[in-house]
Amino acid sequence: MALSHQDYLSLKRAYRHLEYPAFAVRLADAVGTPLEKGLKLLPRPWYRRLHRCAENAIWKALGVAVTSLDNKPGTPSRDVYYKLLSIASGAVGGFLGGPALLVELPFTTVLMLRSIADIARSEGEDLDDIATRLACLEVFALGGRTKEDDAADAGYYGLRLALERPVAAASSYIARNGLGNRAGAPMLVDFIMMISSRFGTTVSEKAAAEIVPIVGAVGGALVNSVFIQHFQVMAHSHFTIRRLERKYGPRLIRAEYDKLRPPEYKLSYASV
Repeated sequence: MALSHQDYLSLKRAYRHLEYPAFAVRLADAVGTPLEKGLKLLPRPWYRRLHRCAENAIWKALGVAVTSLDNKPGTPSRDVYYKLLSIASGAVGGFLGGPALLVELPFTTVLMLRSIADIARSEGEDLDDIATRLACLEVFALGGRTKEDDAADAGYYGLRLALERPVAAASSYIARNGLGNRAGAPMLVDFIMMISSRFGTTVSEKAAAEIVPIVGAVGGALVNSVFIQHFQVMAHSHFTIRRLERKYGPRLIRAEYDKLRPPEYKLSYASV
């Protein structure tokens, strides 16, 4: 079955965002200077603290995802509403200074999760399905592409494949036991570590943007605006692909997706 013209355009748009997420570029444009400057100013111990904070934020988001996402299929997503809430959160964090990021991040992460779930619903996802709820958390990893990913050509489908086993194990565990105890659930720990390691990279870039010393310094509000918009774009793209897979079948969509890649980077479907 061939894709309709509208679905093909949706696939192309999703491909562009998923393969070239460009979060650092968007932040650099907002700040008006390359992020390398801010990354150099960020003390090395802060990287460890930020990654631990990112991990705790994802644990908190997991708890929200499992217990309190409302299922209203087909409801249009409210991107602007969540973006305004995120801007307000960033403004408070920016006013209080750098260390406030460690307090503000968990709140912003849960806020973004709710926006991501809102987008998933709008694309026809069933939020009563725990696998769908975990797919919302996958967006935090998909939005955290690294230079190593680019070097290994680990694009969207490569990352989904890497997440497939941890997601399945976490979903099975939660279905049987609920969230339980972190220490007694290694499959949940593996899942969270895979998500938070990538999310932490994005968080470090966010922190770097907030400390770049420029005239009329960019506030936390603007940085948070770029932050949530980045993950909203990734969510729209991710759940567009999943919607098309439900409609046309995963194999056809993967094949059409691969056709969009430049010839030198094309991978055969059978090879992954």
